[in-house]
Amino acid sequence: MTRPFNFSAGPATLPQEVLQQAAAEMLDWRGCGMGVMEMSHRGKEFISIAEQAEADLRSLLAIPANFKVLFMQGGAIAENAILPMNLSRGGRADYVVTGSWSQKSAKEARKYCDVHVAASNEADQHTRLPSPSSWQLSDNAAYVHVCSNETIHGVEMHTLPDLAALGSTAPLVIDCSSHILSRPIDWSRVSVAYGGAQKNIGPSGLTLVIVRDDLLGQALPITPSAFNYQTVADNGSMYNTPPTYAWYIAGLVFQWILRQTEPTPEGPVTGLAAMEARAIRRAGMLYDYIDNSGFYVNKVAREGRSRMNIPFFLLDESRNDAFLTGAKAEGLLQLKGHKSVGGMRASLYNAMPVAGVEALIAYMKHFAATHG
Repeated sequence: MTRPFNFSAGPATLPQEVLQQAAAEMLDWRGCGMGVMEMSHRGKEFISIAEQAEADLRSLLAIPANFKVLFMQGGAIAENAILPMNLSRGGRADYVVTGSWSQKSAKEARKYCDVHVAASNEADQHTRLPSPSSWQLSDNAAYVHVCSNETIHGVEMHTLPDLAALGSTAPLVIDCSSHILSRPIDWSRVSVAYGGAQKNIGPSGLTLVIVRDDLLGQALPITPSAFNYQTVADNGSMYNTPPTYAWYIAGLVFQWILRQTEPTPEGPVTGLAAMEARAIRRAGMLYDYIDNSGFYVNKVAREGRSRMNIPFFLLDESRNDAFLTGAKAEGLLQLKGHKSVGGMRASLYNAMPVAGVEALIAYMKHFAATHG
């Protein structure tokens, strides 16, 4: 059976192999007589799932030993509050605004600290990334926050800033929700990385926080215990009952990524390198078609285009509804753009096969030919 291609921005498509394995294990995980949703989070069965998931994630992202991996709840939106409660010490934090999500992050953080907007691309309608050389960084910032991929506007920082080269000693914090596990993370530049799981990792309900251990233990007194990074770390992410099933699915996705292979001109690559090569291939195919179609347009500056989230517009937007209706009939789902931006958006997360992009391009060509 051929499944439709789901281009949702999140919750997003998952690898079919993972869904099939989860279905097979739904009633009985490895002969233990119960499914994962029924397990105690403190039982030996789930502890083994959790430990394997963390080990695989550490391997995929080459996470240094001096970083803690926290499996939390609340999504990236909750982290917009949890982060300043843990790191700001009530002082100043620098925020780089590059789209809707970093705007939300800065707005929420203002409840807990003095937010300084060090740079913004709002004047460019979030279509161009501000050069790090133009950032106005504070001398005393507790941290510098960026959203390294903006899901709604489709801009991505392909190279993370070197704050030391910019004269800042502040830790760099990245919200990498929508590109995590599609490319490596340079831990020499990043001190905290966080993201919701529902785009590249698994179902909604799980949030990953990867934090350098010297940043623990400075939470504001108002911080709820379940959101205190130190408390979460000390309790192995089980101070409260974690989202166990989402954690389990994430672990299956990590194993799926480790098994992946992708051809490149230099030879086949595996694991995270395969995900990056596949992401470059998928996005390149779609951008190339859009740019040369004469019927569709992407408004993001080329150097800042996202590999994960590709917004595009019909030159004649009166045909949007017809485009979406026809796409759904062809098994191409959830292509409508975010309500704040309009148009269309194709999210090409790790689980999206190249065949899905090929099918989308074929439909776009047919629609342009019959409606041009």
